[in-house]
Amino acid sequence: MKKNKTKTDKFAQRELQNYDRPIASREFIMELLADVGEPLTMKQLAKNLDISQEPDLTALSRRLRAMERDGQLIRNRRNGYGLVDKMELVRGYVIAHPDGFGFLVPDDASGDLFLSARQMRQLIHGDRAVARASGSDKKGRREGRVIEVLERNTTRIVGRFVQDTGVGFVTPDNKRITHDIVVPKEHQGNVEDGQIVVVDLIEQPDVRRQPIGKISEILGEHMAPGMEIDVAMRVHELPCTWSEEIKKDIQRLPNVVQVSKHDQRKDIRDLPLVTIDGKDARDFDDAVYCVRDGIYWRLIVAIADVAHYVIPNSPLDKEAQERGNSVYFPGRVIPMLPEVLSNGLCSINPDEDRLCLCCEMLITRSGNVKSYEFYNAVMRSHARLIYDDVAALLEGDKELNKRYESLVPHLSDLHTLYKLMVVQRRRRGAIEFETVESVIEFGEHKKIEKIVQAVRNDAHKMIEEFMIAANVCAAKFLTKHEMYALYRIHDVPSSDKLADLVHFLKDLGLSLNVKGTPQAKHYSALLDSVRNRPDFRLIQTVMLRSLNQAIYCPINVGHFGLALDMYAHFTSPIRRYPDLVVHRAIKRVIKQKGTWYSEEEVNLIGERCSMTERRADDATRDVVDWLKCEYMLDKIGATYPGIISGVTGFGVFVELHDIYVEGLVHVTSLQNDYYHFDPVKHCLVGKRTNTAYCLGDAVMIKVARVDLDNKKIDFELISSDSKASKPRKGGKTKKRTSSSTKKGSSSVKKNSKSNKKASSKKKDSTKVKKQKSKIGKKKPHSQKKTKKKAK
Repeated sequence: MKKNKTKTDKFAQRELQNYDRPIASREFIMELLADVGEPLTMKQLAKNLDISQEPDLTALSRRLRAMERDGQLIRNRRNGYGLVDKMELVRGYVIAHPDGFGFLVPDDASGDLFLSARQMRQLIHGDRAVARASGSDKKGRREGRVIEVLERNTTRIVGRFVQDTGVGFVTPDNKRITHDIVVPKEHQGNVEDGQIVVVDLIEQPDVRRQPIGKISEILGEHMAPGMEIDVAMRVHELPCTWSEEIKKDIQRLPNVVQVSKHDQRKDIRDLPLVTIDGKDARDFDDAVYCVRDGIYWRLIVAIADVAHYVIPNSPLDKEAQERGNSVYFPGRVIPMLPEVLSNGLCSINPDEDRLCLCCEMLITRSGNVKSYEFYNAVMRSHARLIYDDVAALLEGDKELNKRYESLVPHLSDLHTLYKLMVVQRRRRGAIEFETVESVIEFGEHKKIEKIVQAVRNDAHKMIEEFMIAANVCAAKFLTKHEMYALYRIHDVPSSDKLADLVHFLKDLGLSLNVKGTPQAKHYSALLDSVRNRPDFRLIQTVMLRSLNQAIYCPINVGHFGLALDMYAHFTSPIRRYPDLVVHRAIKRVIKQKGTWYSEEEVNLIGERCSMTERRADDATRDVVDWLKCEYMLDKIGATYPGIISGVTGFGVFVELHDIYVEGLVHVTSLQNDYYHFDPVKHCLVGKRTNTAYCLGDAVMIKVARVDLDNKKIDFELISSDSKASKPRKGGKTKKRTSSSTKKGSSSVKKNSKSNKKASSKKKDSTKVKKQKSKIGKKKPHSQKKTKKKAK
C-alpha cells in the first residue's frame, strides 16, 4: 500500500487555527479512503497520514470515532474504517411505529427503509443509525438491516411504573417507544406501583437486552388533576421552567413602561385603541382602531413591541427561540416569554402605557389596502373587550351598548370596515373550511363538566381579518426592502394528493375545474357549490387533507389557503418567535441600523419554529385526547349518535354529536363480512355484501371501552343510515340495520328472512361475486388519524 503523499490537505489552515497540534481534516481522511478504495484500520490510516507520535494518534482516534458517530465513516468487523456511501450503506434517523416496526428515513431522501420489529429491538424512536438495504418485504417496501447505531437521541422517558413479580419496569407514555424500561431495585427510590415517573436511561437497548433506567422524578398518581399536562410537557420535551440565567437577565427590565423610552416614538395614547380577545386570555399583543379618512378608511393595528425588550442573542432571546411559541393547554399555558413580559410589560393591558410597533393602513371602499406605513409608537388601550361581548354589542345588546357607550361608534366603524374587507377576501378566493373546534370546560377540582363547540362570531372574524391585512403588509415590507426574514408559507397541493382528490371528486360527479396549477379559488368555488349537499362534510374533509401544512421559511412562495402572494406572521410576538424575527427586520429598516441574521440563520430559525409549532400541536392533542377519555370513563355502555370522521384499513373513527369526542369502531367488530379499505373513496367496503361505511356517514354507537393509558375509545356500531351506504361500481348496496350490542364487537345483521332467501338463491350469490371490484389493500401505519390543518 502506497502512502498518500502526493495530495495536500486543503483544510490544513483551518485545522491549524482550531487546534494546537492539528492532524488531517475529516475531508482529507474521506478523500484518502476514496482513493484507496477499501476500508483501512486506524493503524493503516496513521501510516498513510504519517502520524506516529502518541498525542497525534490519540487525536486521530478521537476524530475517527467522531466521524463514525456522525455517519461519515463506518467501522467493519475487522476494525476497518470505510466510507458509508462506498459500502452501499444508508444513514438516517429512525421513525418507530407503535406496533413495533419502524422506518429509517435517509439523510439523502433516497426512500425510507422498512425496519422489522427484530431490527427495532436495538433502536428507539428518534435514534440515528446506519443500515444496509436487504431486499423487499411482502408489501414491496425496501427493507433494511441495521449495521450500527450512530446517535442515541432518547435519554429520558415518561411513563407508568409497574411492579410485576418482583421486577420493576416503566411503560412509556409515548407509544412510539415500544420498549419497557427495566428499573433495578436500587434505582427505584420510593416509587409506588402505578405512579407516573420520569426515568433516565443508563443503558440503551440492544438486540438481546431491554433498556435499563433509573427513576429521576416521581410525578404522582395516574389520575391526579393536571397530570396529563405534566406528562405531555415531558414526553414532548417542552421547556417549562426558567433558568437562573433567565431570571437574572429579566432583572434588568423595568416594572413599568418608562416615559423616557417614548422618545422618537409616535404618541397615539389619545386614540381609542382597544384589545378584543377571548375571555380567558391573559397576554394581549394586538389592539385596533379605525376612522374614516375622506373616501378611505384608516386602520391602525398596534402590536406589542416585544423586540424592544428582548435583545438578540441574550439568554432570554435564546430561550424564546428554544421554545418557539407559547403552548396553550386546556386551563394552562406554557409561555414563550416570562410573565413579567407576556402578562406585564408587553401585554397591552387597559389604561396602561405600552410601547408598540404599528401598521397603519389606508383602505379603499372596495376593501383593498391602498398604502401602509410601519412606525414605533406609544399607546394606551382604552378597553379590554372579549369576543362574545363585542358580537352582542354589534347585534344591539342594550346593556353592553350603555356600558361601552363611548366606544360604540368606533366598534361600529371597525365592523363596517370588516364587512368591506371580507368581500375582498371572498373575491380573491380564500378557502373557508367549516371546521369544528371543541372547548373543554372544567368545574371544581379540575373535573370536566362538559365539552362544547367553539363558536366563531363576527368579532372573531373581524380581528382575524385585520390581523391578516397587517401580516400581508409586513410581508410586502420585507420583500420591498430585501430583508431575510420568515414568511408564513403554504405551498400548493402536491401532485399525488391532487390526483387522489381529483379521482375522489370524479366518482361523485364533481370537478375542481383546474387547468394547470390549482389555486385557492378552485377549492373555494367547489366548496361553495356543495355546501348544501348531505355529503358536504365528506367532501370538505377530503379537500382539507389534500392540502400541505403551513411552515415558516425565508423563501416566499405565498399562502395557498388564504390566496395571498405574500404573507408573514407579524401580529403575535408575545407568543410566536417568527413574529419577533419579523418585528426586528421591520425595526431595522425603520432605524436603518443594527445587525441582522444571515440567510442560513433565518432558515434554521424557520425550521426550528416549524418544528416547535408541530410539537406544541402534538402535545396539546395528547392532553385533549386524555381529557376526553377521562370524560368518557363513566359513560361506558351509553349510546350516542355520531358521524364517521375517518376511515382506515383497521376501522372507522366516529365523532359523537354535541360532545365532540372521537372513538374507533374496529374492523373486527364489523361481522358477517370481510371489509377492505378503499383509500380513494374513503370507505370500508364488504367483500361479499358490498356494505360500505364511508366518511361522513351518520351512525349510532355504544361506548364499549375507554383506554386512558393509550388515549383511545372503542365504540360498537349499533346502526347506521342506510342512505349513506356507497356501493362499489357495478355492485348493490345492502341496507344496514341494527346489530348486536355484545361488548367488544358489533355486527351488521340481516334479518332471518333475508338470510334464508340469500342462502336459497345460489345464482344471486354468484352474481354478487362477479360484480366485485378490486379494493385497495394498503393499510396505514398507525391507528391514529392524521389531520393537517393549514394555518
